[in-house]
Amino acid sequence: MQNRISELFNIKYPIVQAGMVWASGWRLASAASNAGILGIIGAGSMYPEVLREHIQKCKKVTNKPFGVNVPMLYPDIDKVMEIIIGEGVKIVFTSAGNPKTWTSHLKSYGITVVHVVSSVKFALKAQEAGVDAIVAEGFEAGGHNGRDETTTLALIPIVKEKISIPIIAAGGIATGKGMLAAMVLGADGVQVGSRFVASEEASSHVNFKQMVVNAKEGDTKLTLKELAPVRLLKNKFFEDIQSLYAKGTNKDELAILLGKGRAKKGMFEGDLEEGELEIGQISGLIHDILPVATIVKNIITEFDAAKKEVTGF
Repeated sequence: MQNRISELFNIKYPIVQAGMVWASGWRLASAASNAGILGIIGAGSMYPEVLREHIQKCKKVTNKPFGVNVPMLYPDIDKVMEIIIGEGVKIVFTSAGNPKTWTSHLKSYGITVVHVVSSVKFALKAQEAGVDAIVAEGFEAGGHNGRDETTTLALIPIVKEKISIPIIAAGGIATGKGMLAAMVLGADGVQVGSRFVASEEASSHVNFKQMVVNAKEGDTKLTLKELAPVRLLKNKFFEDIQSLYAKGTNKDELAILLGKGRAKKGMFEGDLEEGELEIGQISGLIHDILPVATIVKNIITEFDAAKKEVTGF
């Protein structure tokens, strides 16, 4: 399935496995790459030397392209970038920051750079910064999200109208039909996150995976806009946040409640009551925990069938 994204990354299918905190270690990334898509190691939940270990392990078990996702709001960004360059990583996805900060530096080492955006404004800034492609992520997505609450259905064609570089659609995509819809709207490829959380190779805790599988429509909600908007599964921690809002809270009180390590507690350690459980709205359509290779095969099979049904060929 050759197009601008599959050619840019030298992959079989124009699909990216999202670099998610506490879920996207070397096992998930290598399995995704070996299945013909772009695997991504999520550096956001890793200390620099832990990231180095994951990159090295990934290189040992796949000879296919893979990348690293770097949220630029995290500390030790200089060390993270130094390790990425030193280990010879060829693809970097940046997010949560100004793309001008690192794009030219990374590209000077021959690295392909992709930036994650949630609006036309930031898509234009990323293109101006010289990135090779963007991920346009809609409101449906899990984890940290855009403040404008623009859905993927609206965001992709709006961004497509304004920029010329390749677009990877993200947010609410977990099936072949969703992939086809995004590409009809103007995307060159898709990024899939939540579906791969519920995979055998994801490093997320089995308790969290099972809660994703059990989730239904309406079980997630965007919250904590005063700090950084994040979509969460509803649990005790989420209800504690809502209680603060009901009393008329402020940013400081929310920050105290959030504290440190909430995402690790929930997604990696499996505390379903006190942990922060980041997942997308599409979790309501995820009903099983499968190997990555099976997930990719299912997406492509459904994509081909849906395309044939719509076009007749």
